[in-house]
Amino acid sequence: MEAYLFVLLVGAAAGVVSSIVGTGSSIMLLPVLVFAFGPKQAVPIMAVAAVMANLSRVAAWWREVNWKAFAAYSLTGIPAAAWGARTLLVLPAHMADIGLGLFFLLMIPVRRWLQAKQFHIRLWQLSVAGAVIGFLTGIVLSTGPLSVPAFTAYGLVKGAFLSTEAASSLALYISKVVIFRELGALPAEALVQGLIVGCSLMFGTFVGKAVVQRMSVRSFQYMLDGLLLCSGLSMLWAAIS
Repeated sequence: MEAYLFVLLVGAAAGVVSSIVGTGSSIMLLPVLVFAFGPKQAVPIMAVAAVMANLSRVAAWWREVNWKAFAAYSLTGIPAAAWGARTLLVLPAHMADIGLGLFFLLMIPVRRWLQAKQFHIRLWQLSVAGAVIGFLTGIVLSTGPLSVPAFTAYGLVKGAFLSTEAASSLALYISKVVIFRELGALPAEALVQGLIVGCSLMFGTFVGKAVVQRMSVRSFQYMLDGLLLCSGLSMLWAAIS
């Protein structure tokens, strides 16, 4: 019971953070789920919870979704995410931990580099990004640090960015959940656990909407880097301990 309570509290906090910066829920919550349920079970649980979290973000900013960008990104991202999910299920558990940890840490300099270059991409390039990020989403789950610069480089900001990124992520996570279910990696217990965790994320999402307009860009950068650092180190610790 104590473990569930801690997971739900972190889930609510993660929902607040993700509703403000457009990402971060998986980065915060996945290490906690790994410690509570193990890496192989944590990823399907987080996938279900992520579906609910992104659904709530879409609902909160429904009128501002850029459907053209959503279609371009999701058209390639959905099958790529399914492929990545199949790849994940054949990896040893400790490799999943190491991969997640290294990915989180690597995203700190990569995200800073992309920001410094001030890339501006077109619709077809967003579709290419959807394929790459979709495959990585299937394997490592949390690719917000990549999808954030992809959508902002297309020109989306504030509500349009939050809603479109959430709608696209929702499509990718649904694809991943379907693959998990088909391959027997999402038993009823994990599905229920994911729904419970997802409710805490949804609660945090609607709470965080109230402060979206008040956070500075610099605060966002520091918050995201701190989340990546802490989560990456914790995943690597789990793999070697």
